[in-house]
Amino acid sequence: MTAVLSVDNVTVVHGSSRLLDGASLSLSAGEVVAVVGPSGAGKTTLLRLLLGLVPPATGAVRLRGRTVSERGRIVVSPEDRNLAMVFQDLALWPHLTVHGNLAFALSARGVRRDLREQKIRDALTLVGLADHARRSPGELSGGERQRVAVARALVQDPGAILFDEPLGSLDVALKHELLGLLRALLRETHRTAVYVTHDPREAVALADRIAVLEQGTIVQVGTAEELRASPATAFARAFAEEMPHGRPPSA
Repeated sequence: MTAVLSVDNVTVVHGSSRLLDGASLSLSAGEVVAVVGPSGAGKTTLLRLLLGLVPPATGAVRLRGRTVSERGRIVVSPEDRNLAMVFQDLALWPHLTVHGNLAFALSARGVRRDLREQKIRDALTLVGLADHARRSPGELSGGERQRVAVARALVQDPGAILFDEPLGSLDVALKHELLGLLRALLRETHRTAVYVTHDPREAVALADRIAVLEQGTIVQVGTAEELRASPATAFARAFAEEMPHGRPPSA
């Protein structure tokens, strides 16, 4: 079966630094992979590579078997990759309403105006914000803004969603609530996703597999149980020791 997303022996260089160094990873349809690693390991660079914001010096990036970046070239532009991103800082447009944030994303994708309203209603209903469409981001709580960012990703009907530590700034109770929502949404919509996190609880709650990225190289990929049973590095062992057993119930 052709992978939805794959990076094959990819190196990304910035000046004299290798931000990624022979990294390889593939995701099948509907799979959620958490990417974990120490600070500076290359996690955000991996997301930028998948989005098409940086080219690989060596290796290739493929979407559904199609080569979209290879050996210093971005073959397919970011806007043509059908990927959505949920950023750490959410990157909501403060001058637009909730509805406007989703409508702008659809407009940028060329979705016809007559199709946008139903898509927006459906996405906001999924995240529990059907009655918040006319509010601005500044009128929302932190958790509600997180939900808008997720709805903006879902409304685009992407081939995959990339998450860059979206829950990092939330308190424990709100994080637990949104983890349940994200897990339910990703399963319900059968989305393929790459989820970057420092938090072992998030990795266990959301991911089918966990990829350990260290010094630009993916040193281990496996289920939470596999990481616990046979961690490949000292970091993987420390991360596995912090992982809770079992998953929380879906929201």
